[in-house]
Parts: sequence; C-alpha cells; structure tokens
Amino acid sequence: MTAARKNYEDRMQRVLDHIDAHLGDDLDLEVLSSVAAFSKFHFHRQFAATFGLSVHRYVQLARMKRASHQLASEKGRSVTEIAMDAGYDAPDAFARAFRGRFGQSPSSFRKSPDWTPWLAAFGPLNNARSRLMPVHYEIDDVTIRDVPPTPVAILEHRGDRAGLPATIETFIAWRKTVGLSPATSPTFNIFRSERTPADPGDYSMDLCVGTELPIDPDDAVMRAGVIPGGRCAVLRIEHDTHNLEPAALFLYGSWLPASGEEVRDFPIYCRRHLSLSPDGGAQDVVVELFLPLK
Repeated sequence: MTAARKNYEDRMQRVLDHIDAHLGDDLDLEVLSSVAAFSKFHFHRQFAATFGLSVHRYVQLARMKRASHQLASEKGRSVTEIAMDAGYDAPDAFARAFRGRFGQSPSSFRKSPDWTPWLAAFGPLNNARSRLMPVHYEIDDVTIRDVPPTPVAILEHRGDRAGLPATIETFIAWRKTVGLSPATSPTFNIFRSERTPADPGDYSMDLCVGTELPIDPDDAVMRAGVIPGGRCAVLRIEHDTHNLEPAALFLYGSWLPASGEEVRDFPIYCRRHLSLSPDGGAQDVVVELFLPLK
C-alpha cells in the first residue's frame, strides 16, 4: 500500500471512529468532512465510493444498531428516549423505521427480539466497515476438527444470486413459523457452486437450519437432510461474513496445498453463529467455514 493510499484510508477510518463515538451528536456532512479534512463538496461521494453506501445511510444504520441493543439490554430506558438518541424527533417515526427494517415494533423487539432480520439488516453496515479492514489469514488460523453428522432442514436456492434475498426471506419466514430461532438452532449454508459462475443461472446454495424435528415430505418449502460428519478444516471468520469467498480461496489456494490433506466429496459449507452478550444483546455474527477432508 502506498503512503498516499494509507493516508487516505486513515482519514476515512477517523470518520468511522468519530461516528462510533458520537452517535448522539450532530453528524452532518460538514462535521464529518472536517474530521477527515476533506472538502464538504466532495466528501459525500468520497465516502460512498469508499464504503459502498452514503454518509446518511451509514449513520442511520449505526444509530439503529445502537438503538436495537439499547432496547434489548437497557430495560429501564423508555422507547421515546431511545428514539431521540437515534436521531428521531418522534417515537412514531422511530417505530415506523424500526418495524420497516426488522419486522417488529420496538416494544415487541424489547420483549422478544427476532435476531434473524436484525442480522440481515446490518449486512451493508458490516460490509462498509470491512472495506478498510482487510483480513489476512494465516495457516495457523485453520484447525482440523472431527464433526458429527448434523440433521438439518434444507431450502435449496438454484439460479441467479439476484433471487437469493427472496429465498432468504422464505427461509426466515419458515423458521419463524416453526420456532427455530438462530439463537437456539444453528444456521448453515452449503455452497454447491462458485459464488459467481460464468452462467448466473448455475448458482447453487442450500440454506439450512439444524433441527431434529420431522419435516413433512409434502412441506412446500423445506426438506429434511443431513450434513455428513467427518474431518473438516475449519476457519473462523469475524469480519465481512457476508462474503466468504476470500476465506474460501485462502483455504483452497494456500492452506490445502501446504497441508498435504485431500478434500472429501462434499461441498464447502459454513455455520453462522449468533453471539449474544450477557445482557441479551446481539453481537456481530461469527462464521466458521468448513472444508470437508478425507
């Protein structure tokens, strides 16, 4: 990285750090551009080009993430107070925005948080933050583990990735209907194709939830299956968990040739862990990527 590039990224990182530390303060374009020492006439485009979303959208998501944590863990604070801290002038406006993003009212979320749409809502925020924090994996980051067979309910996505959000919504709705929360029932993705195949229609992935519940053979959404047990190389991922391709390419391109291991005849897959803090608030997702070995 050149000195000029590092200086540029350091100035952008200062903006993210300032936002984190001043979510309750005025975070308009003039304030944030001055933190980075960039012109306010250009900063909005510089920010969007660097992070993939606008300054306003980033601040809005960061405030909403904090508000959701406060609802779940700070039971003594009123919804109105939390709404004001999130930058809303009225609790009704906050409630509409909150329901639109998470599918629950603030009061319902406080009583019984549904973390699945919560995780999906902050994908753009997590992706933005990861752009200035490239992750470099090392051979020693990989462990080999004997994994037991895992019974799962499977929803198959076949076809263009553009249709994946709709498949995910169907998956979320089904697991909510049967009461399989991500906080108690593990989530797996089985990657049966390249992330970007030459023909987009060849994209193939299975969305799975770990469960021993019987699945009706006539279920219109899910089918029963098993992720087979066996030896696996496991790589833990804590950043940019919405794009696992760099981690997968590290396993195939660096770790596997150096390990002397041979892959087993089952696709690479991941388990997504929802980490909960002691006070009940959700933390960021942690992913374990599994490369099946002979």
